[in-house]
Amino acid sequence: MHHDTTPEEARVDLPEPRRILARSGFGAAEPLFTAELRDAKDLAQAHEVVAAHGSRLWTEATRTGLDELDDRPLYWARLALAGRLRTWRPSFPLDPAGRADLMRVLEVESRGITDLDFPPGERWVRVVVTGFDPFHLDQDPSRSNPSGTAALDLNGWTFPVGRRTAVVRAAIFPVRWADFDDGLVEQALAEQHERAEAVLTLSRGRSGRFDLEVWNGARRGGGADNLGVRRSGSIPAPGGGPQWTRTSLPTEQMALAAPGPIPVQVNTHVVEGHPQVERPDGPTPGSVAVRGSGGDYLSNEIAYRNTLLRDRSGRGLPSGHVHLPEEQGPEVLAQTRALVAAAAESALPL
Repeated sequence: MHHDTTPEEARVDLPEPRRILARSGFGAAEPLFTAELRDAKDLAQAHEVVAAHGSRLWTEATRTGLDELDDRPLYWARLALAGRLRTWRPSFPLDPAGRADLMRVLEVESRGITDLDFPPGERWVRVVVTGFDPFHLDQDPSRSNPSGTAALDLNGWTFPVGRRTAVVRAAIFPVRWADFDDGLVEQALAEQHERAEAVLTLSRGRSGRFDLEVWNGARRGGGADNLGVRRSGSIPAPGGGPQWTRTSLPTEQMALAAPGPIPVQVNTHVVEGHPQVERPDGPTPGSVAVRGSGGDYLSNEIAYRNTLLRDRSGRGLPSGHVHLPEEQGPEVLAQTRALVAAAAESALPL
């Protein structure tokens, strides 16, 4: 990759990412994209090329059969295209703002964010589910993220809920603080709180357990993202927000609805105050957030931002966060589906 690429994009040229792309067939996306981008005669044509190739990545990733589900080819192919786009020298003038807009188009198209739409009508129970990219890739570039794999599995899933039919749309978010600073969560999910019946966010958690996270804290703990950037301090949510938000998912019902080899825990543990105090049963009134039930990294932040959007919408729909186990496989996906189905059922009026 060219020296102008980001540290995340530069990892594409490591041997393991290249093997993942070659084995999956997603390695063909980069030369095709490069050729069509080179032929673009103006910004409008370039926009069409970027949008089409980004959308194709998402479509192909979600078409993968259950036995072959893997979030990594999509992740690495997106970065390969992003690196080519970032270093592309077009035959027409392209200012930094124009290039940044093309980069944004590639991101939202290839992450499913532009596909978060639903069929019209009252028969549907509309469910939004989000996952995350792989992370901690400097330690192990072969890492997957079970939440990204689950999002690919869940996208387009339909199932009966009473006399109605639930339909799931999914998206995958970057592990980058800057995208959250730029309001990507709000851009993707604010509208969903006006029309969906449930919004669940997923991420990779601990080994050997699902965690249904109850409390989300308004605090970043300084963990490094996929660019090596660290952020700490209060979450800069648009318009501010409270120290704590709470899940509205039916956690007890969800835990009962997803029996399987991996236990499902309802997690109310938080850390609050100065000096810090651990509270196993949730925060005390008026306390300052230090760590939410789901920690102080981007999983806690997407949970906080999502539930804040819920509160501001005034609709009170089921919204909250689920940490998936590190392990992957059909059993994990089956239990994840059971959890999502239980959340959808709770969205129906009694």
